[in-house]
Amino acid sequence: MPMDAVPSHVGDETNEVLRSESGRFRSKHLPVIGWRERVALLDLEIPTIKAKVDTGAIVSALHAWNIRELERDGKPYVRFTVNPTRRRSTQRRVEAPLSGHRNITSSSGHKESRPTIRTSVTVGSQTFQMNLTLTRRTGMNFPMLLGREAIRGRFVVDSGRSYVSAAYLNLDPASG
Repeated sequence: MPMDAVPSHVGDETNEVLRSESGRFRSKHLPVIGWRERVALLDLEIPTIKAKVDTGAIVSALHAWNIRELERDGKPYVRFTVNPTRRRSTQRRVEAPLSGHRNITSSSGHKESRPTIRTSVTVGSQTFQMNLTLTRRTGMNFPMLLGREAIRGRFVVDSGRSYVSAAYLNLDPASG
């Protein structure tokens, strides 16, 4: 194995991660994403939202408020308000099937039961289903956290880079 290669195990396969001369990482088998990315939640009609890629968090979370559980045709749903850009003009009410609740302990030790939805997310060129908990993230820098359950086996995270996958969403990485 070359000296600049770092072995990394993903599932049953070995994923060789290489460090280039510039110090950036690349993977032979998995796409690389940065510590923050723009993602799309098209099921929720959110074409772009900033997400912090958080390898310390197991589940993903979306900043939401006015969260109300309801029933639609005998099935559980959740209605909530979300603002993907923090501009008042992009704030919207969303409704989605409720898939359950997750008991979460925050990094500060606070415990809460969060409503969870199952939705598709687009990160770079990949679109996949993921579990997303709904919680107030007031005061946090990012309206969404992308946790380990979502990224495991799909991406390698380069903590020194940002918005690596923005080109796939036709976004300028330098824009707001």
